[in-house]
Amino acid sequence: MSTPPTNTPAALSIEAVRKVAKLARLSPTPEKAQRYQGQLSSILTYIDRLRSLDLKGVEPMASPLDATSNLGADRPGPTLPTSVLMDMAPQKHEPFIRVPKVLGDGGGA
Repeated sequence: MSTPPTNTPAALSIEAVRKVAKLARLSPTPEKAQRYQGQLSSILTYIDRLRSLDLKGVEPMASPLDATSNLGADRPGPTLPTSVLMDMAPQKHEPFIRVPKVLGDGGGA
C-alpha cells in the first residue's frame, strides 16, 4: 500500500475554471463555476493520489475487463437442428430462410 501524497495540489482558481469552461464552450453561472471549482479540484487531487501509487510489477491491461473476464475459450458448441431453425424462421424457402433486413434503410433494431 502506498502513502498518500505529501503535497496536495492547491485548489483550482476560479479563473482557471472559467478558462476551462471557455475551452469547453460553456458559460456557467457564477454559482455553477464555484461548484465546478470544488469538483475539478477534487478530481485533480484524486489524480495526484493515483500518480503516487507504486505500480512496479503491475501488468498493463488493454481493458478493465481483462481482469474480470471469466469467459472460456471460444469453441463451437451444439447447433440447432435444421427442422427447429426452419420452424423459427419468419419466412422459409427451403433450404434457405429469409430474415428482415437490419442494415441500411431496412429498419431493424
